[in-house]
Amino acid sequence: MKKLVMATAFAVLGTSVMADPAAGLWKTEPGETGGYLHVQIAPCGAALCGTIAAAYDETGAKSPDYEHMGKKLLWDMNADGGGKYSGGQIWAPDTDKTYKSKMSLSGSTLSVRGYVGVSAFGRSQDWKRVN
Repeated sequence: MKKLVMATAFAVLGTSVMADPAAGLWKTEPGETGGYLHVQIAPCGAALCGTIAAAYDETGAKSPDYEHMGKKLLWDMNADGGGKYSGGQIWAPDTDKTYKSKMSLSGSTLSVRGYVGVSAFGRSQDWKRVN
């Protein structure tokens, strides 16, 4: 009985500390100026959040003075299973607007969509995992 209790406790604790497959560092698609961001996705409460970890200009040079460094870009993303996430919000630094958001993970590509109202009215980016 003691072994069963310990095994059950380990299974429950092990599940809660396992990293979500979408957690990690992601490179956004280039914006209108050619610059891009690195976004660190990590658990925040029961959901996932993404914070701007680094900014790069169109030449790929790091922009340490980027005005939005460290800001939350993505929050309240809930795992739906099968690599799908929903219920989140995303902030667009270029427009300074916040949108509903959802994501889907396939291999080393995270498709992120921000939208107003229904998903058909929005824009998407495919982010690549940074190793």
